[in-house]
Amino acid sequence: MSHAVRRASELVLDETTVTAIRAALRTTADEVVQAIIDEVPSYANALSGRMGATIRRAVRTALSLYLDLASGKATGGDASAAAYELGRGEVRDGRSMDALLSAYRVGARVAWRGLAAGAVPAGLPAAQVAKFAELTFAYIDELSAASAAGHADELAARGRAHERHLEQLARDLLSGASPEVLLAGAGRAGWQPPVSLTAVLLPAAHARPAYRALDPGTLVLDDLPDASGVLLVPDADRAHLLRQLPDRAAVVGPARPWTRASASYARAVRARSLSCDIRDTEDHLPELVLSADADALADLRARALAPLRTLPAATARRLEETLRAWLLHQGRRDEVAAALFVHPQTVRYRMSQLRELFPDLGSPHRVLELTLAVGLRVG
Repeated sequence: MSHAVRRASELVLDETTVTAIRAALRTTADEVVQAIIDEVPSYANALSGRMGATIRRAVRTALSLYLDLASGKATGGDASAAAYELGRGEVRDGRSMDALLSAYRVGARVAWRGLAAGAVPAGLPAAQVAKFAELTFAYIDELSAASAAGHADELAARGRAHERHLEQLARDLLSGASPEVLLAGAGRAGWQPPVSLTAVLLPAAHARPAYRALDPGTLVLDDLPDASGVLLVPDADRAHLLRQLPDRAAVVGPARPWTRASASYARAVRARSLSCDIRDTEDHLPELVLSADADALADLRARALAPLRTLPAATARRLEETLRAWLLHQGRRDEVAAALFVHPQTVRYRMSQLRELFPDLGSPHRVLELTLAVGLRVG
């Protein structure tokens, strides 16, 4: 049983008093609406025309139900349901809960003035007037609470819907959906497309905490396969982003035009599969290029280094290391020797062996193949 209904059980107005109050309340709805317009800025232009007429009818209905409650004819439930819907509607009209509560306070004051104007001349005893006042404000408090609940529920529902739209947009971006689909999704989510997006791959449990420190336009998912999460960061300053991500497990992909965010995500995924030590994919482009087709790299190594396979394993390994150093240091013997921790004469001897094995070692095409084959150990 509500507080207002309990109060009503202590006070049942007779029909004569109710009739007198109804007569006094004929203009009260208009007075309530006008007072709200005058005293609550958010409603200054909102209660004119059809909207004003709707609110006047709602006030009249609430007052009529209230008098039914006071005379023992109703429970006030219908009014509470209407107040709940009013609270939801205020969210749709863009007004805050503070504005609505202010309107209730103004309305309560004006409504009581009208109620008292009918009750006192009707001869209601002072003790009953006091109970009548308690019932009036208990009733209005319950309507106010119902509206507050409707307002909060609508905000929560909108928040959940907004979150779902943002998550769907993120999924569409990762899947490489068409620009038309992405623009429609951004519109539904109320998300302003940036110039670029940068994907950040990290453990799912770390996604939300990291997201809270980033640009509010960042999109986040924390339910990807392999317990992974992803952030899609708009127009990121790369150096600043890396500083904002102390998590060493985070992998930052390249910035890409926002409709091509899937390319940034794909590179981050591949970098993580390549090595757990990669954090910034921009620092590991050679490894990523060579790992793009592991089978092709294996075939290239087998073909390019075939002459070494005719040698004992230990010898082949030493010559491959020498060849790698020679290529990476562009044939500078002293630097090659320093890199291998051997004497320059040893480098000279080994390079003589390599030139016998690779007669076309000076060919640009051969140098390219061998550089790719031995320059990086991946795959």
